[in-house]
Amino acid sequence: MTLSDHLPSPAPHGSPIDTAGPRIPLYVPEFAVDPHSTYREMRRRYGSLVPVEVAPGVPATLVIGYYTAVRIFNDPDHFPADPRVWQQNIPRGCPVLPLMQWRPNARRNDGSTHIRYRQAIVAGLTKVDPYSIHDTVAQVAVPLINSFCGNGSADLIRDYAFPLTFAVLNAVLGCPTEIAQRAAAGMAAIFEGVGAERGAEQLMASLVELITLKRTEPGDDVTTRIMQHPTDLNETEIVNQVATLYGAGIEPLQNLIVNALRLMLTDEQFGASALDGSLSTRDAIDEVLFNDPPMANFCFTFPKQPILIEDVWLPANQPVVISMAACNTDPVVGTSQHTGNRAHLAFGGGAHVCPASSLAYLIAQDAIDQLLDGLPEIRLGVPAADLTWRTGAFHRALTALPVVFPPSPPLSPV
Repeated sequence: MTLSDHLPSPAPHGSPIDTAGPRIPLYVPEFAVDPHSTYREMRRRYGSLVPVEVAPGVPATLVIGYYTAVRIFNDPDHFPADPRVWQQNIPRGCPVLPLMQWRPNARRNDGSTHIRYRQAIVAGLTKVDPYSIHDTVAQVAVPLINSFCGNGSADLIRDYAFPLTFAVLNAVLGCPTEIAQRAAAGMAAIFEGVGAERGAEQLMASLVELITLKRTEPGDDVTTRIMQHPTDLNETEIVNQVATLYGAGIEPLQNLIVNALRLMLTDEQFGASALDGSLSTRDAIDEVLFNDPPMANFCFTFPKQPILIEDVWLPANQPVVISMAACNTDPVVGTSQHTGNRAHLAFGGGAHVCPASSLAYLIAQDAIDQLLDGLPEIRLGVPAADLTWRTGAFHRALTALPVVFPPSPPLSPV
């Protein structure tokens, strides 16, 4: 039995929030197993706007139509990102509250406040040297590969993608390992929705330590540049901008690397093409950003007043969530050719589009190339059908990616 077996029969509906019928839960294991089947059934029954729950008792409208999503992305006046009215009725222990609640950052604000925060982040990211990132990825990747290359097997999440993403992001932010470990653990709890409130407190406390350190020991890093930006952010604002980068930098980037590697190891035609050079690693990443984006359902907005879209009334101050995964595969887009295609919504859109997309591409591509160059005979260690996905309404993430390969001597240090 799949999640689609529990979907209600087709019926006209008004507000997806106020629907009398059952909402579709996005937090259950059945959804994680095969979300694309659920998206197809959602589309058949509801069209572009679907009544869902992102956590038990927390309703939302899921947008699964590509052009509907583009309209929402480009209409911040009617679809603002500020959730403060909504969260007044959400209990503190709600597992998705730490991820969705208001914070003084670019993601949860609009207008001049959003511009002010975003300017500081963009200025910090713009000065990241792509050549230095290439060197940083290599310096991190080679020791990681050497730690397992003689074993003949590895879990590419535990042994490679997570520690690599963690180390590279710390280098970009100028964050010492001991502080970063606490920040990463807090962010993981937020995304998992398990101990999320405590995780948020741990994340913020660790980043306060980082800001305090950077006041006495500034560096050539994104954190220092945000702190020194002319917008003159206060400490709380600085901490929240850096926290946003942690949220966008560890979990989604790790998932992007892993999902692209999974594609190359399980799709025989695509994998062979990528490994023989007829398709690039960048092509594999684009394919994943269309079909299995690392943040599948995200980009929350909260209409200030009821609004009619496609004969559906969306209520005021209730979350509207963009399904990047479903929108990218919307049949109205009319293409299955993703090679060289950058029209996906995996990085969001409009004023809140991710400012670090080019950096994410660069890190993911270098990480994958380093691994495949070092272990060219790598292959999946279990049947593809045995791979399992982490439960959660928002991310698209494997629990593990086991691989095997002929034991190899260590690579030369970079």
